[in-house]
Amino acid sequence: MGMIETERLILRRFRQGDMEDVFAFLSDAETMQFEPAGRSLTWEEAQGELSFRLGTEEMLAVELRENRRVIGNVYMGKRPFEAAEMGYILHRAYWGRGYAQEACRAAMAQAFAAGVHRIYAECDPENIRSWKLLERLGFKREGHLRQNVYFHTDGEGKPIWKDTFVYGKLKE
Repeated sequence: MGMIETERLILRRFRQGDMEDVFAFLSDAETMQFEPAGRSLTWEEAQGELSFRLGTEEMLAVELRENRRVIGNVYMGKRPFEAAEMGYILHRAYWGRGYAQEACRAAMAQAFAAGVHRIYAECDPENIRSWKLLERLGFKREGHLRQNVYFHTDGEGKPIWKDTFVYGKLKE
């Protein structure tokens, strides 16, 4: 995906110089609550995450135009059958201001313009802010997968299963 400019944001490839901003959102426990890690990341772990983001075109940094701070990212992963999987994370200090909606709308428009037929997203049913955002973006809930995934185990090594909501949006 190429660089995208909106009224308040720039969506672009990550840069090595983004490390402090990336650490700011990946080290915040509340921001990370519904991410696979489920906890704040250390500086070293955040460096690994930035390295991953640097190595892919599917992750776009969400940068505020007003101060050039990276406040999160949008993921638009290529999938078979002209589909894409969308994901997003924004530092909680920027929640409730419409930035996630603005960033996702712009990324979706670019993906659809590039020939994507369908975009889907998956989220934890407990992440109400996330699935409400998807619904505001025009996604339809297509499924509720019960205990389909786990990221952690209990003290005995047994999976702690999680449910997943699946949302989809077709090119208009």
